[in-house]
Amino acid sequence: MKIAVIGTGYVGLVTGAGFSDFGNDVMCVDIDESRITKLRNGEVPFYEPGLPELVRRNAAIGRLRFTSNTAEAVANSELVFIAVGTPSGEDGSADLSYVLEAAKQIGQSLSGFTVVITKSTVPVGTADRVREVLAAVASKPFAVASNPEFLKEGDAVNDFLKPARVIVGTDDPRAAERLRELYRGVLRTSDRIQVMDLRSAELTKYAANAMLATRISFMNELARLCDAVGGDIDAIRKGIGADPRIGPKFLFAGAGFGGSCFGKDIRALLHTADQYDVQLGVVGAVEAANERQKRLLGDLLLRHFGSLRGKRIALWGLAFKPETDDIRESPALALIEQLHDAGAEVVGYDPVAMPNVAATGGPATLVANAYEAALGADALVLVTEWHELRAPDFSRLKTVMRQPVLVDGRNVWSPTEARAKGFTYFGIGRP
Repeated sequence: MKIAVIGTGYVGLVTGAGFSDFGNDVMCVDIDESRITKLRNGEVPFYEPGLPELVRRNAAIGRLRFTSNTAEAVANSELVFIAVGTPSGEDGSADLSYVLEAAKQIGQSLSGFTVVITKSTVPVGTADRVREVLAAVASKPFAVASNPEFLKEGDAVNDFLKPARVIVGTDDPRAAERLRELYRGVLRTSDRIQVMDLRSAELTKYAANAMLATRISFMNELARLCDAVGGDIDAIRKGIGADPRIGPKFLFAGAGFGGSCFGKDIRALLHTADQYDVQLGVVGAVEAANERQKRLLGDLLLRHFGSLRGKRIALWGLAFKPETDDIRESPALALIEQLHDAGAEVVGYDPVAMPNVAATGGPATLVANAYEAALGADALVLVTEWHELRAPDFSRLKTVMRQPVLVDGRNVWSPTEARAKGFTYFGIGRP
């Protein structure tokens, strides 16, 4: 099938490369000429395991191409995916200006019947607005569909090629059939396509992220209670995760969630509910709990030292999660500001995210390796649990740190081993 993908950000590039890998002819569009040039040279503008190889392989055989010419891409396609950004406004609403501008350009470029699909995460009712924009400028027939993405950063290629489910929202049987045909190569072993109305599809994406965020904030709240009463959040996690009605995923206590999805989508969901005069008390509590959690590690250090003025604090891990260079709403950024405001010197290390952190101009010194960050530190804080940081050499750390204080913000280190090596160890909700 001939496909155009508008937007070569995280979602758009994974989508375009993924569909091309299943034998489709895909043209990805971006208004950023420098990004298009890099992609044509095989350079992926962000870190995502497996994606550079997928892009280069399909570009080399001509199934994946890149352009800044929307009209050219759309005119040659039977399916057009909108995968542009939907940043949060000041009131928490999703900014749809990029989506609607893309729809306008698509409508002006149609050459025959085309299915226009929103892949971007958009609030309920966006498909109706896209249809209105298209109808105002299009001279050819079209159908509108919603096909929300469910990609985990750090494992997005696998999520796309082997999806747990594919949500298709449309009121047009032709669009449903085209999308079923498109995904047939992705879902060869079983039919995991769920076709529903447009508004339900749009809401499904927000509901999924809100549910996952709820599990994280719930466990972080329980971890605070564990600290107060002497419980062990790891034991509780295993106990409730063994219940098949609950399951073990997204039950790890930590420093709070970040990234491009959870926070933004929760705010957008709350904004939508407010527009319809519906109170989402649970969702609002999830957001509040996460903002509190991002201050937990800094508060813990303040309680331990009394004052952080003049203290050198090392941070391991700056991306919002392992296997990505994405620092959007990362707990590490909030912690850097909190520690700096308290008078501490902050030294950070991350395997891939440091260029993005440096670009923010934040008050942290970035160094080339983990143990250099710990040199002369009064405390070492694990913020992001990269594999290379999960099993530190405690003996080596003891010799390079000024004070032997460890704060395990992801509960991956052994408290017993750390304390046996002479460290003061703090975890999240664990003794």
